[in-house]
Amino acid sequence: MDTLTALQKFREHVESYVPVNDMEWQALASHLEVSALKKKKYFAEPGKICNHIGLVVKGAVRYFLVKDGEEITGYFSFENELLSSYKSFLTRQPGENYIQALEDCHIVTLSYNAMQQLYDDDLIGKKMERFSRLIAEHYLICYEDRVSAFITQTPEERYNKLLETGGDVLQRIPQHYIANFLGITPVSLSRIRRRIMKISA
Repeated sequence: MDTLTALQKFREHVESYVPVNDMEWQALASHLEVSALKKKKYFAEPGKICNHIGLVVKGAVRYFLVKDGEEITGYFSFENELLSSYKSFLTRQPGENYIQALEDCHIVTLSYNAMQQLYDDDLIGKKMERFSRLIAEHYLICYEDRVSAFITQTPEERYNKLLETGGDVLQRIPQHYIANFLGITPVSLSRIRRRIMKISA
């Protein structure tokens, strides 16, 4: 994916939160970086401060913790979704999650230092502060949705919801990660997938 296309996708994502004109966009774009994150490489690791927030423009990543030697998948970011260990990004404290590329990814990133500079920018500072607040609200909503889904929804309902955001990417990533995220065994996930395929056939 070329740099201009990647940057345009980031602009579209920002504009889903706050409108920006061409001059404001130029001020923001000068701080952005477009990079590749190879499969299995890490965007964030426990014990390290996460210095970037990014947008996945191609590919997918998973967020996981390791407890008693076992990986526990907590979240995914798919194409056109943000990625960050956002608590670490905001607090400047070491994070707890791994964020790992599930396939070769293209991402657009904004560093913490660049974000601080943008806050002080007369042209776009207020909009960037609003953008940051809305991102924080977005993460809070995602967290509450995840907690309530585990209480109120069946694994099949949770999988169907994941299909809405993940789409074709779910077919390309290891199924045991998805099962782990849903809190079920890979065998149970296979049964759910067969049922869904029968219904849609």
